[in-house]
Amino acid sequence: SASELSLRAVARELGMASSAVYRYVASRDELLTALIIDSYDRIGSVAERADAAALAAGHDPGRRLLEVARAVRRWAVRHRHEWALVYGSPVVGYAAPPDTVEPATRLARVIAAISQDAVAAGLVAAPAQSLPEPRLPTAGVLAIAGGPPPAPYEDFIERSLTLWMALVGAISFDLFGHLENVVTDHDAFFDAALAVVAAGVGLSVPLGPDPAAERPVPPARRNRRGS
Repeated sequence: SASELSLRAVARELGMASSAVYRYVASRDELLTALIIDSYDRIGSVAERADAAALAAGHDPGRRLLEVARAVRRWAVRHRHEWALVYGSPVVGYAAPPDTVEPATRLARVIAAISQDAVAAGLVAAPAQSLPEPRLPTAGVLAIAGGPPPAPYEDFIERSLTLWMALVGAISFDLFGHLENVVTDHDAFFDAALAVVAAGVGLSVPLGPDPAAERPVPPARRNRRGS
């Protein structure tokens, strides 16, 4: 796990002298930062490619969101430890530097772009109940979202943030074994959960079989520690 990472262990795994590793990184934290940035960038790239493909296919924002979510989940299934590194338990004694911020926002930016396009196209249902003032997103989040949304969608950024959180949480909840003996079809439940949360944002997500679906995590790889 990331908490047990050391340069000596990395060197041993690579068949190198520990002193040789220091030619590339100066410390365990520097190595962790490099791994975290790489994982965030790979997740972001998967999301961006999936959205580009959905756009090219002429899909509406709801279908784009579904395609992005499915693609990110498939990546997480194949790269469980990388997903846990960035969305699992924090590594004790490690503080992520500012270099990780931009890569970490790539997935959120894709969701923000889909949300913006949905609002611009008039495809977002007005909320049944508006969230109370004051508005909660920071200036940095507003910049990613392209500024405050128009009426009656003043709380749309908070709702989109919830959508991002729910996507990450749904993947992690399943990936780390918390849905074992809870649902009969993990793929269908993931889509349904996304549709439920998206409805709270005002987006309609189409439901149907995923032609690229795969079993999220073989039982032998599941555990409840999330690492």
